[in-house]
Amino acid sequence: MAYFGEHYVTLILTAIYVGGCLFIGWYFKKRASQGVEGYYLAKREIPGWVISLAFFSTSASTNTYIGQAGKSFQYGLSWAWMGLIWTVFCIISWQLLGPKMRFQTARLKSFTIPDYFHLRYKSNLAKSIRVLSAVIILFATLWYMVGIAKGCAHVLTSVLDIPYAYGAFAIIGITCAYTIWGGMYSVLWTDAVQGIIMFGVAILMLAIPFLYVGGIDNLMDSISNTDHLTPSGEPIKSGLVTFGELVSFLYILGIGLSIGMKQISEPKNLIRFYSIDNAKSMRFAMIWTPIFLGISLVCVMGLGALVHGMANADEATYLIAHTDEVIGFMLDKFDNKLVSGICVAGLFAAGMSSLASVIIIVGTAFVKDIWHVAKPMPEAKIIPRTKWFMAMYCAIVFVLTLYPMAGIVELTAFAGAVFAASFFPAIFGGLYLKWGTDLGAMASMIVGMAVNVLWRFAFRFEFYALNDIHEVIPAFLLSMLTYTVVSLLSGQRKPDEGHLDLIFGKSSNRPNP
Repeated sequence: MAYFGEHYVTLILTAIYVGGCLFIGWYFKKRASQGVEGYYLAKREIPGWVISLAFFSTSASTNTYIGQAGKSFQYGLSWAWMGLIWTVFCIISWQLLGPKMRFQTARLKSFTIPDYFHLRYKSNLAKSIRVLSAVIILFATLWYMVGIAKGCAHVLTSVLDIPYAYGAFAIIGITCAYTIWGGMYSVLWTDAVQGIIMFGVAILMLAIPFLYVGGIDNLMDSISNTDHLTPSGEPIKSGLVTFGELVSFLYILGIGLSIGMKQISEPKNLIRFYSIDNAKSMRFAMIWTPIFLGISLVCVMGLGALVHGMANADEATYLIAHTDEVIGFMLDKFDNKLVSGICVAGLFAAGMSSLASVIIIVGTAFVKDIWHVAKPMPEAKIIPRTKWFMAMYCAIVFVLTLYPMAGIVELTAFAGAVFAASFFPAIFGGLYLKWGTDLGAMASMIVGMAVNVLWRFAFRFEFYALNDIHEVIPAFLLSMLTYTVVSLLSGQRKPDEGHLDLIFGKSSNRPNP
């Protein structure tokens, strides 16, 4: 009873939010079960405002609200530049890829990103590309999901004193349940609700340090000349407010590119273009999605730097080595039950929106793009097997979350780098370059994946001079070069003119109505 008395507001608000997500999943259970297109794509009938909020909420995940926000505790307000980079890539995604992706996938009757590669590059190699891209999804998503679950578990530990393992189990289990029930319907509609909550929580969290310290002037004076120490033991002094003093711009650029480019190449974002209902909705989402994302990023990306004003020297020494716990510390220190309850619900929303999106992606990748390709199955078996695989994959993620391979930012940035380098050349080439070939697509995927892994594990941390050069930079450049060169050298392998006319028909420069 004492525990409930202390945390009842947070517990009640969180329970209401979780109950709402589960209700949405259950509500759409029957509609989602009416065929593969319904379960995988919500029958391409989702309004633009829902898609816009869903894209925003899944892009600004726990990685943003906990990992990136906390990272600025170590790197200062310079880290807020990350928000600008992400917003630019969000605009590029909706302007460059959205309309053409919806148009082409509708014409090709594509249900997943891997089967888009198969149908677009139509050849005896296309099935191999489809399977390879599905394998890449399963590999990269594992890192991403562990990072998201790790962040949510830390918040529950800090605010509600829930053991880390229990918190990880709760966030993964609840999200898995409503995703399995309602498929893409529940993913998109819960994401829209989560987007509304997250937008408000971003503004609320930004206000907390100012309210705690007693205003803008007091807080800025406090962080402008602090005696808190850097990880190396040197006083920070004015480093929190001086651009580039605590972190190199090259490192900011690398992380920013890896996660920003994820927006233009990651399946969980691209699949949203499949589900939008018409051209008018597309135009609405093209305008409002960057606005939702940009305002939220302005609020949270430098938040950790402001939390220095709430911490004493001993607390700061601990937090600067454990930046994933900064936001939980802030809420605990502020000690307002209503604010904590609202923020925990928002942070849950940030985690769940991204987890749900990738849970369904891994299910479709394994069942539709690996199993079904290797051994075709009746359509009636596709959805049940997708559900079973999603549950098993979530169990694997839970175990790995207990022993995370790195911090939230590095986990999600590595996953983003893999998607950006492995998928973007083949996606961009598929949408815009008639001369792009299957061989170019496959070679670029292999190079993108290989360079990411090799650079991170064999070079980047073995040589001091390379520490700040994120793997996305060499991997993306080499992958794009590979796609271009190999496609030009294998021009005879491009699809026939009839197939290209289907893909790039006269209407290919505008969304399908």
